[in-house]
Amino acid sequence: MILSDLFIYPVKSLRGCRVAAAEVDALGLVGDRRFMVVDENGRFLTQRTHPRMALISTALTAQTLTLSADGCGSRSVARVAGRADASPQLRTVSVWKSEGLLAEDCGDDVAQWLGALLGAAVRLVRIGAEFRRPILKPNVAGAGDLVAFADAFPFLVISEASLAELNDRLVARGEEAVPMNRFRPNLVVRGCDPFAEDAWPRFRIGGIVFHAGGPCSRCVVTTTDQSTGERGPEPLRTLATYRRDAKDPTDVNFGQNLVHETKRGELRLGDPIELLA
Repeated sequence: MILSDLFIYPVKSLRGCRVAAAEVDALGLVGDRRFMVVDENGRFLTQRTHPRMALISTALTAQTLTLSADGCGSRSVARVAGRADASPQLRTVSVWKSEGLLAEDCGDDVAQWLGALLGAAVRLVRIGAEFRRPILKPNVAGAGDLVAFADAFPFLVISEASLAELNDRLVARGEEAVPMNRFRPNLVVRGCDPFAEDAWPRFRIGGIVFHAGGPCSRCVVTTTDQSTGERGPEPLRTLATYRRDAKDPTDVNFGQNLVHETKRGELRLGDPIELLA
């Protein structure tokens, strides 16, 4: 089994970036969900309520994040506060049950650009020195386990076989197959049976050790075409026929959330996967 694809999502719920390698730090993949769009009250925005977020592309250099959208130009902001911005404006923001998080505001220009695209008053914020967000799952996370602006966990893994099995079912129902980007994983693996990743309590990819955080319950974002922002009933409708959670049938699961035990290192395409005791 190997790591066959690797994605980072610089801004929560905007388009992701396929990469060949990525550094790992205490929050997860370096560059992953280190920025977030919030409303005037500091509450996070996602494609759940704003599917047009799928139309905004992201790109990272060592110093900058650039956002772009067809016909609307682009805007760039610094990934970290510079010397001239030694005291960035802090905003109190929230992600689900994580309240009172301190994030750095990225300024009026990018906020107005995003607001025009999304039809709402928004701000772009980034993680800075004052940010700290523990994983709120005490049964799988310890005191030192942190997460950036992802929903709940720093990593999500899905196997190619799981997607292929779903697509076989979709095609059999007369529906179109869907790409992996509907599910926004960080890690894609090859060489295992469908949904084998659900049963991996602990494993290593390259030099990074992970343990399971629990299944990922899917939402309406999976029904949003990441190229057009348009929505339909699939693949959530088909997933609901065979992937309902045994403990909570209102949840429809696809993919496994992960906590990384190794807080520093690197992941590369082709890294081998080793199951651990």
